[in-house]
Amino acid sequence: MDTFTIAAAQSTSKAGDIETNVARHLAFLHTAAEHGVKYLVFPELSLTGYERQLGRQLAMGRQDQRLHRLLAEAQRLGITVVVGAPLRHEDQSDVFIGAFTLGVHGIQAHTKQHLHPGEDLVFAAGNGGPEVIIDGNSIALAICADFSHSSHAASAADSGARVYAASALITDNGYQNDTGLLAGYATKHNMAVLMANHGGITGGWEPAGRSAIWAEGGELVVAAPGPGDMLVTATKGANGWTGTVVAIRAE
Repeated sequence: MDTFTIAAAQSTSKAGDIETNVARHLAFLHTAAEHGVKYLVFPELSLTGYERQLGRQLAMGRQDQRLHRLLAEAQRLGITVVVGAPLRHEDQSDVFIGAFTLGVHGIQAHTKQHLHPGEDLVFAAGNGGPEVIIDGNSIALAICADFSHSSHAASAADSGARVYAASALITDNGYQNDTGLLAGYATKHNMAVLMANHGGITGGWEPAGRSAIWAEGGELVVAAPGPGDMLVTATKGANGWTGTVVAIRAE
């Protein structure tokens, strides 16, 4: 059978500096291509950092040229990539915690449905977004607190998702509970689960790193050992899943 490789981009974001963060995303993309990755997920608000106070100032839409720069490289490399940023639709004033899926079909927008306390001071609750299909695998996306609602994962499974991907910000205090939920979804719904966490301090929070991927059935395939910029990959082949962790250096 053909192999299928997914990856979590455990990246560190520079607060509010989208240009620097785009360059960092490109470094991850190039390393992902070297490892045969087909689907790559960055953490929540990866292009700006988790800087709630800058949400309105930094909000972008699908026509943003910085997104199109990433899109062009993703298409050249044959990778579908999910990046995080504050999102404002062209015809609306509301700002959402967004994720943009960049790939062969262009740019798809996804908005966070379930907000953490305090996020509602800047952001509106969104309505999710479409699943993507890569090499016959349907993939559903959660943005951080979305996955804390079991109905979100159940809906993804009911729609036929083979992979449930979470773009997140998780600290040490929440790591055990949150990863327990994600592993539980893999077990209950028989789908692979990916979690991409931040690699360094962002928005005053100190993330745990330790991005991870679980196989169908809940077995941990691979996890980063801690914080830092790392690519966490998992490949499914005839004998199941295998994983690797690769350190990322600046380009």
